[in-house]
Amino acid sequence: MKLPRFFGKKRGHRRTGSQIWGSVGEGLFYAALVAAGLIFGGLLVSGAVAYAPADAEGLVLDNRQAWWLWLLTLLIPGALLAFGGSGLARVIRAWGKSEERRAASVEMPALLDKMGHAADEAPGHPGVPTCEDLVNSPGTILRYRLPIESPESWTLLGFGLFALLWNAVVLVLAVGAGLDLLSGRTDWLLLAILVPFVAVGVGGIFLFGRALLLATAVGPTQVEISDHPLIPGGSYDVLLGQGGTGTFRELQLLLETEELATFRQGTDTRTERIVVRRERVKEWHDVQLAPGARFETHVTLAIPADGMHSFASDHNAVKWRLVVRGRPERRPAFTRIFPLVVFPAQASAAASAAGRSSPRQESP
Repeated sequence: MKLPRFFGKKRGHRRTGSQIWGSVGEGLFYAALVAAGLIFGGLLVSGAVAYAPADAEGLVLDNRQAWWLWLLTLLIPGALLAFGGSGLARVIRAWGKSEERRAASVEMPALLDKMGHAADEAPGHPGVPTCEDLVNSPGTILRYRLPIESPESWTLLGFGLFALLWNAVVLVLAVGAGLDLLSGRTDWLLLAILVPFVAVGVGGIFLFGRALLLATAVGPTQVEISDHPLIPGGSYDVLLGQGGTGTFRELQLLLETEELATFRQGTDTRTERIVVRRERVKEWHDVQLAPGARFETHVTLAIPADGMHSFASDHNAVKWRLVVRGRPERRPAFTRIFPLVVFPAQASAAASAAGRSSPRQESP
């Protein structure tokens, strides 16, 4: 009999090592999170009970008047308890079950199918996504203004939420430490916890401020198009507007076709992306932007006649997009994506011909 292994490696659908040791390790990890939440919550609650918050006149406030203090105090311990408790319950529920039985559970496939649901189809074009969300915003000069997909926006939002929540907890700890010092007591454990928390909070504010500065310094990017959806072989007028200040060493407008494949590897769902076509529409160098003004230009966008139309299903997709890439002089480079929808050329031509050849019914 082989001794159980502490470490294992996943090989396709097979996994080396002992499943029991893996489950025990996972359970201990979640149990440690639960214990940390209980200990941390107990310390915070005991520290909040040890003192009573007072107002400017020195009167002790009622707990009902300081509900926000209790809410912020229990924020991180509550998150530890929720995450650790849910993980520990999942480990207990899956104890003694094989990987095949766990993969065939009812809840997870339903959730994955809902998350991987294909986009709505365009009327009369099976498998082609609709472009209703891309034509609901009129442009200032051309017909439509394309929506933007900027990775910098999600980064800015993540840094902002982290800095807000973390510094809210730091504020609670700082209030407790300050009241202890004013009353003549010194809680060394609270001060020891407060020092690294303050350091992380200052770092979070710095990262958020840096991301905000970069996002506002580069300026907004606006792309408008003369028509939508697009057809292979067609030409369209595109307006590019780039705000900001300073000098852009390079500014590119690219037309890209991206293919996506969603598949299941073991019990994991993965999505692979690859850009199969990339064409440079226009490129500018040493663009000088003055404060209060923006770079604005018109270009002609030609969709390749042999290009694949847009396609979306549960496991595969073909997406078209306009990509604006800029490289400012003293700032990091940025990339902003504007999705497009390309209809099949033959289907569009057949629909137009059918509309022209349909006889009109005369009213009696």
